[in-house]
Amino acid sequence: MSNFAFGTYRISDLNPQHIEALKEAIDSGITMIDTSSNYMDGGAERAIALAFREFDDDKRDSVEIVSKFGYIQGSNLLDYKENSFEEVVEYSEDCYHSISKFYLNLQLTASLKRLELKQLDCYLIHNPEYYILDAINRGVDKDERLDEMYKRIQNAFVGLEQEIKGGRILSYGISSNSFSVSHDSEEFLPYEDLIVLAQNAALEVGNKEHSFTTVELPINLLEREGLKCASWAKENGLRVLVNRPLNAKNENRMHRLAEYDESREYFHHFNELMEVCDNEMLRPLYNLLEQLDENKHKFGWIGDYDSFLYTQIIPHMKKTLEVVDEKNSETMLNFIDLYLQEYRQMVLYECSKKTKDEIKDYLIDCPLTMQECALRFLIQRENIDYILVGMRKPTYVHQILSLK
Repeated sequence: MSNFAFGTYRISDLNPQHIEALKEAIDSGITMIDTSSNYMDGGAERAIALAFREFDDDKRDSVEIVSKFGYIQGSNLLDYKENSFEEVVEYSEDCYHSISKFYLNLQLTASLKRLELKQLDCYLIHNPEYYILDAINRGVDKDERLDEMYKRIQNAFVGLEQEIKGGRILSYGISSNSFSVSHDSEEFLPYEDLIVLAQNAALEVGNKEHSFTTVELPINLLEREGLKCASWAKENGLRVLVNRPLNAKNENRMHRLAEYDESREYFHHFNELMEVCDNEMLRPLYNLLEQLDENKHKFGWIGDYDSFLYTQIIPHMKKTLEVVDEKNSETMLNFIDLYLQEYRQMVLYECSKKTKDEIKDYLIDCPLTMQECALRFLIQRENIDYILVGMRKPTYVHQILSLK
């Protein structure tokens, strides 16, 4: 039987509710918090530190903190462009990546400062396969790119073993989405030789034994390929952390494995905003609202909507409101904010209905909600040690922990 861990992918130190959720989880006996240097540009690690200020050392010592390094995004990307260094994968315009010893040291120092710690329980290489993905795009031969991938991981392991020797970390591992794809996929990251690489790294540094202890990967009700990696890990004495338990990919489409209620306030806020916009000056916004209402059931999953919101909806609304004076613009923004909150709830509701129908064959033997079925599927896997779940509200903490 696996345990639940607190995943902090969307946790921010600027959101008081997130801090309260962390404190509730710690107080309720959670034994692991998973984070990363790039989550909310360091905000997730700062939030953990804020939450722990409320507890004594004994409680802090009862919770393991797992963090990661690899992504060069946000403020780190700005710093890199001013002070570049070697072994960086420039994967996209806003996502660079490195697992070099230099970047490892830099990020660990920053993470410990944000977490207000002198020592980290476990430090993971975060998705090292970005090198493989980039090499595929550049047409690099498979054997050549895997040789280079192993070389980079070996060097990172040496850096991690050095940090073990220096006392800044207690153990290390790898978090990889490519552990969960099929072995014949071009994007697969072979894991069978990782322990040998760790042993070689420990030998090079002069440590008696390697401290490679952990793998993290996506496994869920729909994506089960990673169970092979989990089985290998347990056979070799490693522990298994599972992420994305409720965000699943099936036939190249993402699904949120959770059920949501229909918004009770949506039509009130929709009609109220439509009435305010029913004039020539705000006609573009009026037309946009009509289109949104007509298409709220057409999003594939909530991530599609969130992307559309920030790239299309918000810019369009901002442009429309340029004709409104400052005082009325502030009033309009309040109306819009209330409406968009309820609209997102409606999209969640529509997506969950669609998902439940599309995956009904996976739910035949489970009479519970989708999220309960998805989490119980993982709880029952003997090769999984921890299930990482985002719990951004105190109520979510109680809902999740009640499943144990």
